[in-house]
Amino acid sequence: MRSLEHKVAGLSTTEFSVLVAVLIAIAGVFFIFIWRWYHRARVIEDTPTANVRSAHQGYVELEGIGRMMEGEPIAAPLTSKPCLWFRYKIEEQQMDQRDRSHNRWRVVRSGVSDHLFWLDDGTGTCVIDPDGAEITPNERQVWYGNDAWPQNNPAVTTVGGVLFGMGRFRYTEERLVPGRLYALGWFGSVSHVEGDISHHVSSLLRSWKLDKRELLKRFDANRDGDIDPTEWETAVEAANREVLRERGEKSRESHIHILHKPPHKGKPFIISPEPQEKLVWIYKRKSLFALTGVFVVVGAILWVFSVRL
Repeated sequence: MRSLEHKVAGLSTTEFSVLVAVLIAIAGVFFIFIWRWYHRARVIEDTPTANVRSAHQGYVELEGIGRMMEGEPIAAPLTSKPCLWFRYKIEEQQMDQRDRSHNRWRVVRSGVSDHLFWLDDGTGTCVIDPDGAEITPNERQVWYGNDAWPQNNPAVTTVGGVLFGMGRFRYTEERLVPGRLYALGWFGSVSHVEGDISHHVSSLLRSWKLDKRELLKRFDANRDGDIDPTEWETAVEAANREVLRERGEKSRESHIHILHKPPHKGKPFIISPEPQEKLVWIYKRKSLFALTGVFVVVGAILWVFSVRL
């Protein structure tokens, strides 16, 4: 402690100013994370859980089961294990030229999944687009090897790498696997219905004309055995209403619901296998940790000034 005091006391004015500036910056970073993590906890607490079937368009919270979409399954690149989402990195161990007793790890390759997957809450299904989300993986593996791309089973190389430092490369893979899922993001719907309304109206009117008896029965108001211009306008209006009604019904049936990153800054996009009660606890604990960091750094700043003065 005495040696540290002497070092601080012996700093030049410029060096002292840089030290104080660095400590203030660290305190500022901690303060930002206090707000960031506490804000997420409050948003999760204050946002009611919606059902996919009845969710409004906009910012919503969903809970259900995450599952893969049809077709070729998503596979994590390093282990080939099936999953909903993955993130990986490959690091190479490099020797510090200034201090050969210390090595450092340099990232040589990394990647994050952008594949879509389903969330099913029992009332309906929703496509999850994970791009830009804060995702909590429920599987993580770290292992070592001597190849730029892993060739061995992680279960074997992890033990050797951790205990004995074997391998020039370090591989890290995180995965979100099918199962319980919490999601907080921007909910929207896309309709599959296509085609021009006027085309459908014309087709419907042509079909009505083929059955003249039914056409007269429905629209011949004066019962003169003919459809005059006024009665024809009534028929066109009826055809419009019917097409719009059918189109609306098909739209509801063929809507695809999508949850993605909110368009507004300040609204978090969170995907996690943890229940929301645990997520709130995790974010509040992180916020408390950041608050502790602020107090520690502020204490360090006060101590530095006391030594200097």
